[in-house]
Amino acid sequence: MLLAIELALLAWTAVGRGQGDGKPIFNGRDLENWDGDKRFWSVAEGAIRGETSLASMPATNTFLIWRGSVLKDFELKLKVRLRNGNSGIQYRSRDLGKWSVAGYQMELDNGAGKSGFLYEERGRKFLALIGEKVEIDAQEKPTVLRLFAAKKDLVASKYYKPQDWNDYRIVAHGNHLEHFINGVQTVDVVDNDSKGRSLEGILAFQIHVGPPMLVEFKDIFLKSL
Repeated sequence: MLLAIELALLAWTAVGRGQGDGKPIFNGRDLENWDGDKRFWSVAEGAIRGETSLASMPATNTFLIWRGSVLKDFELKLKVRLRNGNSGIQYRSRDLGKWSVAGYQMELDNGAGKSGFLYEERGRKFLALIGEKVEIDAQEKPTVLRLFAAKKDLVASKYYKPQDWNDYRIVAHGNHLEHFINGVQTVDVVDNDSKGRSLEGILAFQIHVGPPMLVEFKDIFLKSL
C-alpha cells in the first residue's frame, strides 16, 4: 500500500499543473470576485492570505466567498499552505450571510493524517476520514465500505507537507465526492442523503476560531464537468 501511494505522488509530480486544469478564478493581485471580512483576508506575494492575531480575532468561523458562480459538477485544483491553525475549503455550500457558510468542507490541518477528510460545516459534521470510501444513506448515516489506504500508510507516505505548499484537488460529480492531496486520494464518498446533501452551492475558504492562524491559497483553477 505504501509503495502505491508513493508512486501516485511521483505521477502527480511528473504530470504537473496546467494540463486541463480549467480556468483561473484568482488573479494573483487582489480579491476581485472574492468577498470576506477585510480585517482577516488580503493578498500578499501572489496568494490569498487569511490571518488572525491576538489583537484581531473573529467571534465565529469566518469565510472568504467566491462570487464568480455557483459550483455544480466541478473539479477544483489549488495550492494551499497552512502556516498554523485550522482551515478548510468549502464547496457546494450555503451562504448564511455575514461571511458565514454551511456545507461540505475539505479539511486543512497540519496534524498527522488530518488534512483531506470530509466535514460538513454547520451540518452532519464528520462524513469521511482520510483513507475511507464511504456511503451516506438516506438517514444521514455514513458507512465505511472499505479503507483504500490506512491512515498510518498515508502519514508514512508524506502525502501532506505540514506548513508547506500542497496541491489540493476536489472532484464533485452528482452525489460522488473525491478529495486528493499531492495526487493522493484522501476520501471517496457517495452521498445518498437527499435531504442533507448538496448538488450545488458556493466555494469559500475558512478562517477557524481559536489560536492565531495563517493560511494561504494560490493557483486556483476551476473546471465544470
